[in-house]
Amino acid sequence: MHKKPTLPSKICASCGRPFDWRKKWARAWDEIKYCSERCRRAAKEKS
Repeated sequence: MHKKPTLPSKICASCGRPFDWRKKWARAWDEIKYCSERCRRAAKEKS
C-alpha cells in the first residue's frame, strides 16, 4: 500500500497553498509550479 506522508510536496506559486506529488506529474515534477490549472491561468493573466 502507498503511504501519503512520504510523498514530496511544494507550495503553489500562485495561491501559496501546499500541494502533493501526483503520478501524472512524475516526469515533470521539477517543472511544476502551480497546484492546479486555475492557478496556472491566474498567474499567466497577472503578467
